[in-house]
Amino acid sequence: MAKPRKVIISCALTGAIHTPSMSPHLPVTPDEIIAEGRRAADAGASILHVHARDPETGRPDQSVEAFSRILPALKETGAVINVTTGGSPFMDVSERAAPALHYKPELASLNMGSMNFGLYPMLDRFSEFEHDWERAHLENSKDVIFKNTFGDIEYILGGGLKNGTRFEFECYDISHLYSLQHMAARKGIEGTLFVQSVFGLLGGIGGHPEDVQMMRRTADRLLGDRYEWSVLGAGANQLRIAAMSAAMGGHIRVGLEDSLWAGPGEKATSSAQQVELVGQILAGVGAEMATPDEARDNLGLKGASEVNF
Repeated sequence: MAKPRKVIISCALTGAIHTPSMSPHLPVTPDEIIAEGRRAADAGASILHVHARDPETGRPDQSVEAFSRILPALKETGAVINVTTGGSPFMDVSERAAPALHYKPELASLNMGSMNFGLYPMLDRFSEFEHDWERAHLENSKDVIFKNTFGDIEYILGGGLKNGTRFEFECYDISHLYSLQHMAARKGIEGTLFVQSVFGLLGGIGGHPEDVQMMRRTADRLLGDRYEWSVLGAGANQLRIAAMSAAMGGHIRVGLEDSLWAGPGEKATSSAQQVELVGQILAGVGAEMATPDEARDNLGLKGASEVNF
């Protein structure tokens, strides 16, 4: 009997898109983020994608110190810890990259192109905010370019590869796959490329099934058999696109960073709830969640003993 296919489930715990007033379940403090990570790992997530926030205001905090209060405890879950270099579109590249370059994680995210990053439509759904920065965060996104130049990408790649860190290459559009192909050749990146295709954020590719298929076909054509494909569906796209990836042989990312929902009109109570829903999808197609060590082996990661936390 054939063995079930093993699917890597990444879980993004808090991010920098949603603000605390949008959901009482969005983790903000270090203790909340750690508890959320433990629940997600227990539910079957093999990778925990980590951002930090100011514990008083919930504002994104990309300082090395902020991550020091989170990473050691999350490492104890046994999951692969993925440190963001995306941070927030309002930060410069040196600020965004600082935690990953300092802590030398097994895995770090890397955005593969500059783009408009429109969060302002959320003002149509959320009108009352506890903190002053939240409204400005959304309104100002009309005029912000999420800057990821080739120089920025080379800066993060160079430091990370020197530390033995591998990358979750976040591709928000077709052009980002071409940039990845270029950078992989230019910088001599060896081994498996972990490609995270992002769907449904305003300024990037949409969440239509044809968009998903086109991203997969383009990645196949450009990268051949040297990559592992994962999907991230923003907002209401999350579970629909997760189901497509499960059927198409891909991996899946969920979490409250990407979506606050567990179904139509139903707010998720935790990222773990979304992980569990993905588990049901996988069971329906005869697949299983990969363990952290299976994910490490698949992606060629250096192992938890080699990180700086």
